[in-house]
Amino acid sequence: MPGPVVSCESIADSLTEQFQRSYGAHPKIFRAPGRVNLIGEHTDYNDGFVMPAAIEFYTWVAASRRADHVLRVHSDRFAETIDLSLDALAGPPRKHWSDFIRGVAAVLQATGHTLSGANLVTYGQVPLGAGLSSSASLEVSTALALMSVSNFELPPLDLVRICQRAEHEYVGTRCGIMDQFIAAFGRAGHALMLDCRSLDYNLLPIPPDVRLVICNTMVKHELAAGEYNRRRADCESGVSALRPHLPHIHALRDVTLADLEKHRNDLPEVVHRRCRHVIGENQRVLAAADALRSGKLDRFGQLMFESHRSLRDDYEVSCRELDLLVELASACEGVYGARMTGGGFGGCTVNLVRSDAVDRFQCRIKEAYEKGTGKIPDVYVCSAAQGAGAW
Repeated sequence: MPGPVVSCESIADSLTEQFQRSYGAHPKIFRAPGRVNLIGEHTDYNDGFVMPAAIEFYTWVAASRRADHVLRVHSDRFAETIDLSLDALAGPPRKHWSDFIRGVAAVLQATGHTLSGANLVTYGQVPLGAGLSSSASLEVSTALALMSVSNFELPPLDLVRICQRAEHEYVGTRCGIMDQFIAAFGRAGHALMLDCRSLDYNLLPIPPDVRLVICNTMVKHELAAGEYNRRRADCESGVSALRPHLPHIHALRDVTLADLEKHRNDLPEVVHRRCRHVIGENQRVLAAADALRSGKLDRFGQLMFESHRSLRDDYEVSCRELDLLVELASACEGVYGARMTGGGFGGCTVNLVRSDAVDRFQCRIKEAYEKGTGKIPDVYVCSAAQGAGAW
């Protein structure tokens, strides 16, 4: 799996050659980025605020039209080719990488769009299982490819909703809308603050003298999927318990910390802590946006550390490896802030690091993390990247 240092031109040329060897045709090529969430974790499915940035890892899809009703899809990552009939896409999740392709095609057709058959080759740069949204990048790039060979276009927000629905219904993950949204709307050099209820967003420039450094724990604890769904249920339980007192609320987005504390005796202790994280995290995202607008990177970093503590203590989605990476980062010169990013229980941390300190930071983190865990972390130095489109 190549990192961002591999040029996009080289990837596109290699993908074109592979496609021509396999299908004897010149493809159209599309790509969509992965993402890192700077702050705002587990708020998206609570109608809250998030602040992701697209990163320079992409999922690429090369495509050409077929005369029949078949999608022939080759995954370079899984070294496998499968056929999907456009007339037989229905069914529950199959726990196979093709669910993402099948789901996008099925939802496009279910929303009234006629698809032609297609030959597809997919190539993934986004690390799997690291919480960097490899799934949304595959969904969005696939949707662009299928629309192109079928000769129609959709507004980006419609595309985002279709890809989210595909993940809900065909993959079985009740994800929020953030990952698909940033894949489509990301802007180079900018973070994006998204209101997950209204879908209004603001682009926030990231200063050119800092880097987004992502540290991969190299672990993914098995309880992640079940615990994610439990956290979502805890949040819904909290809203149900608070609504008799606060009839105007629809989601935790509508609850203040003062409201929560006033009625905390009506909530189980665990549910109270889950709600406290989400409500506090929404406030942190808004404060972080103000800090970024005014160039107060020290304040932004402080909010990142606060976010991690809340995820660790109140939402309980961190793990020993994530906590260690954040602790190590906090002691490194030139680091403004660090926190876990993604669903948790492994995956990655995101670090806001001064550009001239990045090399020292990488060396220190790798050495100390290996000493503490026996594992060598992957470290990805990124800038905020451009969203999805044709190559």
